[in-house]
Amino acid sequence: MNAVADAPVQPSLRRMRSFGVRPDRDLGQNFLVDSNILGVIERAAELSGEDVVLEIGGGLGVLSEHLARRAAHVHVIEIDRRLQEALHDATDPHPNVTVHWGDAMTIDLLALEPAPEKVIANLPYGIAAGALLRTVAELPSVNAWVAMVQREVGERLAAAPGSGAYGTPSVLAQLECEVEVLRAIPRSVFFPVPNVDSVLVGMRRRAPGPGGPDGSAGPAGDPAGVEQATSAALRGLVSGGFAHRRKTLAGSLRLSGGAPGRSREQVRDALERLGHPADARAERLSPEDFRALAALLEL
Repeated sequence: MNAVADAPVQPSLRRMRSFGVRPDRDLGQNFLVDSNILGVIERAAELSGEDVVLEIGGGLGVLSEHLARRAAHVHVIEIDRRLQEALHDATDPHPNVTVHWGDAMTIDLLALEPAPEKVIANLPYGIAAGALLRTVAELPSVNAWVAMVQREVGERLAAAPGSGAYGTPSVLAQLECEVEVLRAIPRSVFFPVPNVDSVLVGMRRRAPGPGGPDGSAGPAGDPAGVEQATSAALRGLVSGGFAHRRKTLAGSLRLSGGAPGRSREQVRDALERLGHPADARAERLSPEDFRALAALLEL
């Protein structure tokens, strides 16, 4: 009876003990051990019984099983096979859950069936920004994201032009989504307790402009291919613009190759046409400025 009384009630703690799981710091594992936060996540995501959800980093399954009871289908991606018994303990009772073992940064997201509509996750710190941006770029079916991330990542994604946190992730996220830091998350809800602060970040996809997600209107013959190529060019322009932050935007693009085939003078002229100084740096341009710059440069 004492053993039963001493057994943890919280699912993550119980599974860590039952299956001998030790968090792997190299994988950025900080397991959620305060179940009260699950309702906060659910409300922020406006979860409904018709939603198809993608969870990245299933861990010990505490969020997975919560989502499974409230959504039509849940895809769970987990890379750490050491968690197999614990995660299946959480998900096997729910036939509407599919567990995918693999790397969220390389797994074929378009192969997920049914296609996810929302991403809800307690993201490993090391891949948080990359995983969110990958799903934005590669999963057009997803219209909303709610994720726990390191505070600096959340602030970077939501940063305004001109701020110190504003950079490539800010622009790439905000070109497609409205981004908001929803609330701070106490360190005490995780085990082990992390050395950094966390936030809950929310993103909602903007309605696409004419022609596609980047606003371009390609030829009617194969618009999807044109739009995809234009979107890749826009992403390259943004990344190249911030590649050398101490340089002017024109100088950074020349060094990085972010505007292939375009000279420094062409970039400077385009900036002036947009109402910016010719020697403006990347952090001065809003996401829509980058979209307009790509159009002026015919990228």
